[in-house]
Amino acid sequence: MNIFIIEDDAAIFRSLKERLEQWSFRVMGPERYDDVMSAFVHVQPQLVIIDIQLPMYDGFHWCREIRAVSKVPILFLSSRDHPLDMVMAMNMGADDYIQKPFHMDVLLAQIQAILRRAYAYGEEATDLIEWNGSIIDMKRGLIRKDGQDVILTKNEFFILVALVKAKDTVISRHDLIRRLWDDERFVNDNTLTANITRLRQKLTVFQLEEAIVTKKGLGYMAATL
Repeated sequence: MNIFIIEDDAAIFRSLKERLEQWSFRVMGPERYDDVMSAFVHVQPQLVIIDIQLPMYDGFHWCREIRAVSKVPILFLSSRDHPLDMVMAMNMGADDYIQKPFHMDVLLAQIQAILRRAYAYGEEATDLIEWNGSIIDMKRGLIRKDGQDVILTKNEFFILVALVKAKDTVISRHDLIRRLWDDERFVNDNTLTANITRLRQKLTVFQLEEAIVTKKGLGYMAATL
């Protein structure tokens, strides 16, 4: 299982990583604290451990951002002992709150208990794709960035996901139409053009409209900006 630790104290992070890896967990953390969500989506963890005091944004901010797109268990690990911090963490969707300093065996027991509760019925993490700093939520059919959601129609979402998964590769108009047809959504050439136009308009909210690129005579691609 993957554990994602948002902890800027290098010594604490190393200590947690070494001990948890002894229990066969795969432990990773963000390289940048202004873009934690990109790392979260890349890791697709089964558990998140967050400190409250972090560079750029605090742990409550990242808890809100994660909870907006995922039901993954979240455990706060903090030296702050004010009851209000614990209440805020739980109200934001955290599963537990452990105060520093902590005993590693107690933390391991808490982690194992959280994982048993969360995955007793085989529930998996939300299917997410990171693209140009935004998050595409496959289960809810929306794209999210900087705390804002944009809802797409089924066709718009299908087109966006197809282009993003192609990873800077051009997909022809014919191929997009065929894929939509195979998915039992009738589209013709004019319908595809209209969907591409609406998709770009919706992406202006995130200034990503230019990331849907038209390759004249070839088709479309989702560019990495």
